Amino acid sequence: MKDELVHREVLSPNFGERQLPISMVVIHYTEMADAEVALQRMCDPDTEVSAHYLISEAGEVTRLVPEDKRAWHAGASYWRGHKDVNSASIGIELDHPGHALGYRPFAEPQIDSLVPLLARIVKEYDIPRANVIGHSDVAPARKTDPGELFPWERLAEYGLALPTPDIRMGDPFDNDGAFYMALERWGYDITDGHKAVEAFQRRWRPHRIDGEIDGQLRAILFQLLLDRDRGTAR
Repeated sequence: MKDELVHREVLSPNFGERQLPISMVVIHYTEMADAEVALQRMCDPDTEVSAHYLISEAGEVTRLVPEDKRAWHAGASYWRGHKDVNSASIGIELDHPGHALGYRPFAEPQIDSLVPLLARIVKEYDIPRANVIGHSDVAPARKTDPGELFPWERLAEYGLALPTPDIRMGDPFDNDGAFYMALERWGYDITDGHKAVEAFQRRWRPHRIDGEIDGQLRAILFQLLLDRDRGTAR
């Protein structure tokens, strides 16, 4: 498929057939030395790893797997009732050293290429803003990408992700169990509660990630759920 937003196509053998309609986008970082190293890994059949797109720090967009196919990017994961996240999602890898190799802000040319690509995908598949998520959201016990420096608020300005909500209702949950139930209702796998809280913090309160439930987190989560129930947080 010709796409003016894609600079080149290097097809990976690592894909399968979708079992679900596309309803989400998962954003990753590569945590590798550079884009070419990441590309080689995602095209190596022995790794059994791929994504639909790789965006270099210079902003070059490479398609590895056609969107109608199931790329192998999310691994063991869960989001809003879906255990086969790969079947329901498009995976976008961002060339970035990650936490292991020197975590830093994402390059502007990279985000400049991500925004129109994501906009086209979201529009084409009618993907809710709440389903534009990070790898850590769908695999909180294993993953931390794209991490606390990813510019979610910039995506939100374009209507491509949810903004941090305006807290209006205060602290509604009277115990941690109620918070975990609400976190699961929002979409997270809470099998490892501490890691699920860290993932929520990484997305919604990135300046402090400690896995501890506090009043601010409870208020953010309650507002997200309230906005969703009112139809304003799709």
